[in-house]
Amino acid sequence: TNSLTTAWRLFKNLSEEQQRYEKQLIFEHPAFVRLCQQLLRDARRMTRRDLVFSLHALVSLGVPQNTLLVQTLVRVCQEKLNQLDNRCISVLATTLAGMDKDKNVSALQAGLQLLVEQRISSIRDIFILQNLMKCLGKDAPVFLKKKLEMAVVREIDGLTFLNALRMFFALAAMNYCSLPILNSCSKKIQENVHDVPFRQLILILEACHTLQYRNVKLFSALADYVNSTAYLYDKRQIIHFLSACETLGFQPTELLDIFAEKVTEDPDFLNLKNLLIVLRVYSRLNHVPRVQKHLFFETLHSCLNKCLPQISNTELLKAVYSLGILGYLPHRALDELLQKDSKDELILPDDLKEQNTVMLRCVKTCMELDSPSFTKPAFVLTENLSSLVSLNIRKAREALIELLGDENMFRQNVQLPYRYHIDFEITMDSDRRKVLPITAVDDHPDSRVQRWLAFLFAPVSAFCLGTTHPQGKLAMKKRHLNKLGYHVILVQNKKFQEMKNEDAVEFLKRKIYSEDAFSFPKTTVQDNN
Repeated sequence: TNSLTTAWRLFKNLSEEQQRYEKQLIFEHPAFVRLCQQLLRDARRMTRRDLVFSLHALVSLGVPQNTLLVQTLVRVCQEKLNQLDNRCISVLATTLAGMDKDKNVSALQAGLQLLVEQRISSIRDIFILQNLMKCLGKDAPVFLKKKLEMAVVREIDGLTFLNALRMFFALAAMNYCSLPILNSCSKKIQENVHDVPFRQLILILEACHTLQYRNVKLFSALADYVNSTAYLYDKRQIIHFLSACETLGFQPTELLDIFAEKVTEDPDFLNLKNLLIVLRVYSRLNHVPRVQKHLFFETLHSCLNKCLPQISNTELLKAVYSLGILGYLPHRALDELLQKDSKDELILPDDLKEQNTVMLRCVKTCMELDSPSFTKPAFVLTENLSSLVSLNIRKAREALIELLGDENMFRQNVQLPYRYHIDFEITMDSDRRKVLPITAVDDHPDSRVQRWLAFLFAPVSAFCLGTTHPQGKLAMKKRHLNKLGYHVILVQNKKFQEMKNEDAVEFLKRKIYSEDAFSFPKTTVQDNN
C-alpha cells in the first residue's frame, strides 16, 4: 500500500505529458506486476486502511477498472464496508467518484450511502464531511443532502478559510444550496479574499451560478479585489472573470471600465473567441465605459472587421446583435449580415432557428430606430392586446385606478410597432400636471398632449444584480421607446408587489408627476457615430 500510495503522490505532481510517459513505464515494470499479483492474493487479509488506500492509488494511477484486481478490491470493500472508519469512508467515496458505474461500483456506492446515513451524526471532521458531499454529488438523495447540511451546520463555527473555500465547491458538486453554510463561507472568503488564487475566484462565481446563490457583497468583494490587482493578471484572465460575472447578472462597474481602457490601449489580444465574450458581457450588462466610450466601441468594431473573413454566420449575428443592443451599428459587419440574410444563408438548424430569428429582427429594429436619420413620429399606432391583466401587474392596475379615479385614464397591455409591448400607457397635458383620459387623446391626438408615459413592470432578472440598472435587452427597449416618443418608467415588479397598497399608490404618483419622469435619456453611442 505504501508503495502504491507513494507512486501516486509522485505521479500526480507531474505534467500531463510526463504522466503519460511514466504511466507506461510503471505498468510495464516487472516489480509493478509482482506488486499487483501480491495485492490480489492478500486482498482479503489486508487492513481496512490498506484496502481503501490501495484501491484509491490503483484507480488514480489509471489501472483499468475492468481488471480482476480492481474488481476484487471493490468486492472486498463491499464485504468490509461496516468495518471502515470515517476516514476510510471518505477515501472510498473519493475513489468511487472517479470510477465509471458498473454492477460492483453501483452496489458499493449504494452501500456507502446507507453507511454515511447511519454514521453521519458521529462525523465531526469538516474535511471528511465536505469530501463526502463532493463525492456523493448531485445524485445523492435529498434527505442525505439535508443530513450532511445539518452535520456541517453543527461544526460551522470552527470553519477555517480553506475549509470555507472547499465547502463552497462541495455544495456546488452536490448541487445543494444551503444558505446558512453559504452565508458563513461567504464571510470567511470576503475576509480572506487576498488569499484566494485567481482561478478559484472564477470557480466561486461559477459555484454561485450552479447553486443559484446571489450575494452582492461577496461578488463586490471579489470584483474589488480583482480591480485592485488587475495589473497582475493577463487580459484573458480578466475576460473569464467578467464572463462569470455576466452569467450571474452582476455588473462590476469599475473593473469593466478598467478593462475597456486595456482594450483600447492594446486590442491585439482580442481574437474572435475573446471578442465575442467581451461583446456579450458588455451588451448583457448594458455597460458603456464612462471615459472614451466611442473609442472603445470603435476598437471593438475594428476588431470585428478583422475577424469577418473567418467568422461563422451565427457568430456574425451574435456580434452585430450585441453591438446593436448597446446602440452601436457596425456598418461593414451589418452589410455582410444583411447580404447573407437576403441570400437565405442564415438558415440554421431548428434548435437555433427561433433564437437567431429574434436576434435578426432585433438587429433590423436597431438599424431603423438607432439610425441618426430616424425622426420621432408625431403619432404611434398602438393596439390593445387584451382586457385581461396578468397576475403580476394586477396590483399596479388597481393602484392606477385608485390614483387616477378611472380605468379610462390609462391603457393597459399595449402593443406597439416593432413588436414592443408596454404594460400601461398614460398621456398627460402639455403642462405635465394632468392625466388625460383615453377618449380625449383619441379625439385630439396632438392638441394638448405633451407625450406618453410608458410603464414597464420588469422582473428582477431584467436588472443587474442588486441594482436598478437595466440589462441589455430592457435598456434597448427603453431606448427605442424613447425614440418613439415615450417617457419610460421602469419598475422592478418584485419590489412593487411587496409594497403596501397605499405605498404602491404613492410610488406611482411620484413616478407620474415627477419632473424626472420627463427627463430625456443621455446621448447614446449611435447619436455621435
